[in-house]
Amino acid sequence: MKAEASTVLEMRDLSVGYYRDLNILSDLNVKARQGQVTAILGANGVGKSTALKAAFGFLAPSQGDILLKDESILKIPTHEKILKGLAYVPQQPGVFKDMTVEENLELGGWTFRENRRLVREKMEANYERFPALRNKRKQITGELSGGQQRMVEIGRTLMSEPIMLLVDEPTAGLSRMLSEEVYLMLADLAKIDGLTILLVDQEIRQALKIADYVYVLELGRNKFEGPSSEFDDLEKAFWIA
Repeated sequence: MKAEASTVLEMRDLSVGYYRDLNILSDLNVKARQGQVTAILGANGVGKSTALKAAFGFLAPSQGDILLKDESILKIPTHEKILKGLAYVPQQPGVFKDMTVEENLELGGWTFRENRRLVREKMEANYERFPALRNKRKQITGELSGGQQRMVEIGRTLMSEPIMLLVDEPTAGLSRMLSEEVYLMLADLAKIDGLTILLVDQEIRQALKIADYVYVLELGRNKFEGPSSEFDDLEKAFWIA
């Protein structure tokens, strides 16, 4: 029997909100396992993005714990979480549109910027992952398609060699064709690069295609969970008219 993949990130009995005594999430339990895409799904406003912000340190939970490789990171500053291998790709595009692709990627290697050889190696690794960017490396990032800008953003994030990606609504505002490109890219990062990805999304059909394991939230609480293969009927019953 195939051994279960180890847990990279765990949210344990997590309660968190934006105001004191007003929690968006209550007693949330989520595990993201090594080399898998774990999806948190649910209607708008149920707390999906709140979970990622709490994990990355943008929000302080009122209850519960968050563990990275079995170590509590609840009180660790965000910049130290990055050094431990946690990375965050926000919903709103974060590329510097007036800078070139290469300049954007270089910013991802800021912490080791004095080691030019290492910076070049990391950039070359990104061009191997995202061949479409190689010939555009001197191009202004704002001139690229939305999907290619997402590649630049994720590539910049990967410069720091994270073990875990928190990805918030990766295809918000993109066309269907570009969205499919981004989802395939995320699937490859898990399957080929071995990255662990925790994805929150409202694009249920697409997320289910690439997810290994799924959590569904309702009113800030766990409602369902299981392998993505078990969610076909639930998808029809609860979300798709």
